[in-house]
Amino acid sequence: MAFGSRLREQIAAQGTTPLIGVYDMYSASIAARHYDGLFVSGFGFAAAYYGLPDIGFIAWPDIVAFVQRLRGAFPGHHLLVDIDDGYTDPEVAGLVVETLERLGASGVILEDQQRPRRCGHADGKRILPLAEYLDKLEMVLETRRDLVVVARTDATEEQEILARAKALAATSADVVLVDGVRSVESIQRIQDVIGDKPLLFNQIAGGRSPRLSLAELSELGVDAAIYSTPCLFAAHEAIEASLTGLRESGGRLPSMDRAGAVGVEAATELLEKNLARTRPPEVRVTG
Repeated sequence: MAFGSRLREQIAAQGTTPLIGVYDMYSASIAARHYDGLFVSGFGFAAAYYGLPDIGFIAWPDIVAFVQRLRGAFPGHHLLVDIDDGYTDPEVAGLVVETLERLGASGVILEDQQRPRRCGHADGKRILPLAEYLDKLEMVLETRRDLVVVARTDATEEQEILARAKALAATSADVVLVDGVRSVESIQRIQDVIGDKPLLFNQIAGGRSPRLSLAELSELGVDAAIYSTPCLFAAHEAIEASLTGLRESGGRLPSMDRAGAVGVEAATELLEKNLARTRPPEVRVTG
């Protein structure tokens, strides 16, 4: 079964499908131990690859190269990819989608922001005229063969949110995402206007949206949830704590006897699993 079809079936199944935001191969290696779905987060990738905020610096060949490495290492995982606004015009968006699908992406998220764009949970977002966005979305939909397409709006005013959500649900996009939704009540109103179209919810620590468990999201009828930055922010906290401790200890590394300690053996074991999945099978000649 194709990657898009597999993700589409998972989203259609009972409950809320989680997809965990990863920002490099190491974070993906850890996330893949715990979840079947990985999300290529624009926020995380901009931070990790460029050291810059998520305001439009990502070049599409860099995302494509990352997805190619991910698919090689994780052949059985769902890979949902944030492609921002499709990297400007409809023709580029179509090329990016065609390339990602060929490399094994499961799905993409296309937003309706104008450039310079902003993180979906930040102030100052501006959206494209609806007709302009729908033209770009249509190019993506015509280009994909099996890929899951998530149509995303970054509208912030209630009436505009509902109008856009309804318009996106009327297309052949597989899923609708309203980013930065601020309340459970708003989720319910969005559900009312999109009908049977699957809904995706984005959670980011410190963001605009309420913190909801998968059980709570499932109860609300939300079909999928992306967790944009748990790996990135956990790494930030851990690195800060580790280097603070290293400085305070005068440069002495901590003991490996402590609970949860990670050293060269554990790291190598993690990475060797990726090598095993990417190594071609042995060919045995008999006769």
